[in-house]
Amino acid sequence: MTLEQLRIFVGVAEREHMTKAAAALNITQSAASASIAALEAQHGVPLFHRIGRRIELTDAGRKFLDEARAVLGRAASAELVLSDFNQLKRGTLSLVVSQTIAGYWLPRYLAAFRALHPQIKLDVAIANTEQAVQSILAGTAELGFAEGAINDPAIIHWPIAHDRLVLIGVDLPPRIDEQWVRSAHWVMRERGSGTRSTFEETLRRRGIDPDTINIALTLPSNESVLTAVEAGAGVAVLSALVVDRAINTGTLHPFPFELPTRPFFGLRHKERYQSKAACALLNCIKDGTR
Repeated sequence: MTLEQLRIFVGVAEREHMTKAAAALNITQSAASASIAALEAQHGVPLFHRIGRRIELTDAGRKFLDEARAVLGRAASAELVLSDFNQLKRGTLSLVVSQTIAGYWLPRYLAAFRALHPQIKLDVAIANTEQAVQSILAGTAELGFAEGAINDPAIIHWPIAHDRLVLIGVDLPPRIDEQWVRSAHWVMRERGSGTRSTFEETLRRRGIDPDTINIALTLPSNESVLTAVEAGAGVAVLSALVVDRAINTGTLHPFPFELPTRPFFGLRHKERYQSKAACALLNCIKDGTR
């Protein structure tokens, strides 16, 4: 039994006339007759009485008509669901985003996306880079945005924007050299953070083992690190997006310490289908960064 057979049966049953039904369905009368005959033969149940040139529904045909209409209705609803997803009229886009990106870079693009596609729900989880990779691998998020190094072969990652890191503190030291780096009181993000991993890689390039520096505090967010530094707990490396306001108000000072510009990466699973909603968000970002 096919949907086309059901469509023909309903058309004939509603009109109780083969020729009129065939014309309405845009098929030949012989095709309509053959479809009804095949349906009856397949199940061994007559659906119509043939009375001269007229046809009438049998009792089985009347009961089957209700079921056939219901099936066709469900099929139409199912088709509408797929159409709505295709046209971005429904659905959920799940994202996993690092703190820096979620707090300072991504919101304007999410706002632009929502303005264009208000019926798509955005489900945004905050995580560090390592956790973002795990979410993409597990399928709990379709897209990720993070700034740390990604080495998992199952994850496609590409630069989507760039960020500048800044060394900040309350008072400028007279000299910043290797001895100062080792002895300064550092306020750090947790391991797995993209900010921390980028800074640690910078130290290694300078010949300094990150495990040999003096870490006074390890804190789980950019804001807590910033607040601790403002309170005099030590110095820190944070995104310029995070510290620009404090620098502009004079609360903190940028130190003359060369740090690399780092990319923000988009992440997705190598083998999973990318939804139209994900494509639309990436297009919003692309348009906004031109």
